[in-house]
Amino acid sequence: MKPVFESNGYVEQFTLGAGELRFAVKDTLDIAGHPTRAGCPALADAPKAKQHARIVKVLLDSGCQLTGKTTLHELAFGVTGINPWSGTPINANYPALIPGGSSSGSAAVVASGEVDFALGTDTGGSVRMPAACCGVLGLKPGYGVLSRQGVLPAYSSLDCVGIFAREPHILRDVLARLALPVDAPLDSLPSMGFIFAAQPEIDALLVDALEALGIAANSVTLPLLGEAHRAGLTIINRENWLAFNALLASHAVSPDVASRIQAGESITSEQLARAENVRAQFTAQVNALLEDTPLLALATLPELPPTLEEAEDPLSVVNLTRLVRPFNLSGHPALSLPMGELQGRPVALQLVAGFGEEGLLVQAAEWLMRRRL
Repeated sequence: MKPVFESNGYVEQFTLGAGELRFAVKDTLDIAGHPTRAGCPALADAPKAKQHARIVKVLLDSGCQLTGKTTLHELAFGVTGINPWSGTPINANYPALIPGGSSSGSAAVVASGEVDFALGTDTGGSVRMPAACCGVLGLKPGYGVLSRQGVLPAYSSLDCVGIFAREPHILRDVLARLALPVDAPLDSLPSMGFIFAAQPEIDALLVDALEALGIAANSVTLPLLGEAHRAGLTIINRENWLAFNALLASHAVSPDVASRIQAGESITSEQLARAENVRAQFTAQVNALLEDTPLLALATLPELPPTLEEAEDPLSVVNLTRLVRPFNLSGHPALSLPMGELQGRPVALQLVAGFGEEGLLVQAAEWLMRRRL
């Protein structure tokens, strides 16, 4: 299986602003004078946005240059990044593999070196997963930390605007421009609890890499990790039904995405209440662990990223998000960084920190990547 056509990651290229940092944005963020189509043919005739998404305006006002809008998994509701309508981005570092979804194009343009950083959105791992597939950094700030004004869908209890970069010092610079300054680089890494939750060979690679840097991988557990993944799916399915069900009448939404949207209609108030109960319990579990150790670590993906052919059925790979989606449910900041390869495929480490500790994640990434190079 091959995508209908390949993309360099962009759906539209243009230049706005001027400055030393170049960036691109996922086509779920409004750019004044350009339509927001979210990779969906049902939105092919969407009107031009009247104003920039708030975060885009802040970055432009800070002296960054916007180079265009990037493709994505349709309606940001899928994990492969394969999109026959707006293009499937080429994974520059691993061309045979999926670029990951949903913020596939933003990850791809960073991996290829076309921009210094890019914005994506992360509702269930949609920044961290493509970062892991493409071998770059992906930061999901805590829920509500960065403005979602001008982001599609207008409401989400899970979604965050996130940032891709190749180097942590770029994340440091971008956060400073967004009024989230990061403290000076760390001389030593704080204690870290490791959650063994991926395939054994992936966990082993990560533990070996950390121990080679003098970091003991102290085993900790999150008993509700699996339940949190399933609760996150329940909530996103219902919220995306509310956001996008009107588009189904056009019969222009791809079958895999349409089926996931349709599934949200049948979710009951009791199911949502159970999911929210899991949210509260899981958040408390994460907070309790973070009281003992400033950082939690685990694999970003539980399995190696699949090839385009292996991901032919997009619904078969949704469980690739089972280690990232829980932290959308809890709202904690999390970051994915590349840590090596297995069988020619990338392996990434996910770091999770307490609320308000986005800066610590960047500092930890700086420390780790400085010593791995």
